[in-house]
Amino acid sequence: MEPTFNKMTPAGYKAIEQEIKNLKASRPEKIKILAAAAALGDRSENTEYSSAKRDLGHLESRLRYLHKQLQYADVVLPADNDLLDIGKFVTIEFLDDHDQVTYQLVGKQEANLTQNKISFASPIGSALENHKVGDTVSVSAPEGSYDVKIIKISLE
Repeated sequence: MEPTFNKMTPAGYKAIEQEIKNLKASRPEKIKILAAAAALGDRSENTEYSSAKRDLGHLESRLRYLHKQLQYADVVLPADNDLLDIGKFVTIEFLDDHDQVTYQLVGKQEANLTQNKISFASPIGSALENHKVGDTVSVSAPEGSYDVKIIKISLE
């Protein structure tokens, strides 16, 4: 079976690398806390030890997960054309209320609505992908369908 690669932007890849670096930097402190808690004695009733062991386990688990994300990453550079693709910014107008919003189309693991980053796999992201300025696109979302018009596509 072929491995599945996760599309992501170069910025998304760098963010994962930075998180790995930060977690590795915090590992020695967590190990020190675990050792100090272990020195307190009976581990069966030692909540400090249990908590420190759990925290270190979470850190190690997150590191394994992030390394797999990088191992199976497909870093996509947006093409300099007029089609919307991963990494590009798109300004859309919701045709029901004429609100306009600008999003960046990103990989699944990079999606963050508070930063206006939508996944290419989301209902709106998959509907918009490979369309161009002026296109009206129908989005089928769990809450119902709606139409948006693409106003602008840019690399920045």
